This record gives sequence, structure tokens and C-alpha cells, in this order.
Amino acid sequence: MPAFPTWLDTTCTVTLIAGALCAVAVFIDVLRRPQTMAVMNIVWPVCALFGILLTLWLYWRFGRSAAKGAQHSARASGTPAHKVPFAVQVATAALHCGSGCTLGDILAEWLAFLFPAVAIAFGWHSLFDEKTYPVWILDFLVAFILGVAFQYLAITPMRKLTPAQGIVAALKADALSLLAWQIGMYCLMAILQFVLFKHRFGGLAPVDSVEFWAAMQLAMIGGFVSSYPMNWWLIRYGLKESM
Repeated sequence: MPAFPTWLDTTCTVTLIAGALCAVAVFIDVLRRPQTMAVMNIVWPVCALFGILLTLWLYWRFGRSAAKGAQHSARASGTPAHKVPFAVQVATAALHCGSGCTLGDILAEWLAFLFPAVAIAFGWHSLFDEKTYPVWILDFLVAFILGVAFQYLAITPMRKLTPAQGIVAALKADALSLLAWQIGMYCLMAILQFVLFKHRFGGLAPVDSVEFWAAMQLAMIGGFVSSYPMNWWLIRYGLKESM
């Protein structure tokens, strides 16, 4: 068990509480002002868990304009719809992808922690001595399924597609984006776990520690950064809808 100092425990606790508070604030607001694209009611609060104040600002500055009430009021008054900069559209699309990754990682990590047999089924003790690697495989699978599902829920009604067409379109739109996100997330998580925590504090941060989830917050930001160029390309060439 690593020996984490008090200052690190405190810092990680503060960042997690900040993320939770921002997520609750956004969640309460989307309950009052539901998004036109229903899946974004999940995306914004989930991404606030790791994006904290930046996600909160993006939502308040641009996400609120996509609420049903805001768009209805604009049409009723004849006011032109608020133009969202392309860079922000890309950021929102990346967060849409990242919300599935975030939920997938949370579910998979706790599942493997509470039920070690799950990690064993994915190669722990047989293919890998270190539990982290099989759990990352599970993380990727669950995140991929949720990410594609979120994209399906967004793209199918927008384009009026059949279920089969929606699945194909969702895979085209989000497969590369999800892969780019997970690469950035895993790289930063590996640095934090195997370089910083293991060598500086004597071991990997366990799932039931604040250090693990604060590291996951940073890793998700790494995923956002690594997936941003991919989302830019996908939207620019019409393979993914802007959000």
C-alpha cells in the first residue's frame, strides 16, 4: 500500500469535491433547462466531474443556449440563434465522446475492484501479473460501448436513421474519437500510476483512494486533449455531427 502524504490526500479530496459540486450544479440546471439533444443532459454533468470549472464555464457560456427553452424563445422573438464557434463545437463533440469513456471507466474500475473475478476473466494472473492491464481492457470495452451508444442516441434521431443505420453511423463517427481519447487517458494514467505514484510513494493508487480518482480526473483531461484533433477532423469532413 503506497504511503501518500496528507497534503496529497487533501489536494485530491478537494479536486474530487470540486468536480462533484460542478456536476451537481450542471445537473440541476439541465433539469430546469433540458438540452435539445437529450443525451447532452447526461454529457454535461458527467464531464463536469473531471473538467470542473472549465466544463462549468463551457456549459454556462455555450451549452445553455442549446436548451429547448432558449431555442424556443429565440425563435419566438425572431432573434438569430447564437452562433457557437467551431472550436467550441469540436470541444463539445469531444466531451460527448468523453462522457461515455468516463462512465465506462467508473463502472469498469469499480466492477473489477468489487469483483476480482472480472479482472481474472480478462487475463489477470494468466496473461498479466499486474491487475491494471486487464482492467484497462475492460475499461476500453465498456467505454467503447457506452460511447457508441451515446453517439447513436445523438445521431439517429438527428438524421432520421433506422437502428441499423444509426449503429453504423455511430461507429463511423465515434470509433476513432474514442480510440484517441482512450490513448491519451491511458498514457497520462500510466505516467501518474507507474512513474509518479509507484516510484515516489511506493505503489499504485488503489481504486478506493482519492489519489486514484484525482489521477483519473487528470487522465480524462489528457483524453480530451488527445481526442480534440480527431474530433476536429471528423466534424470538418462530415463524419461526425457537431454538438
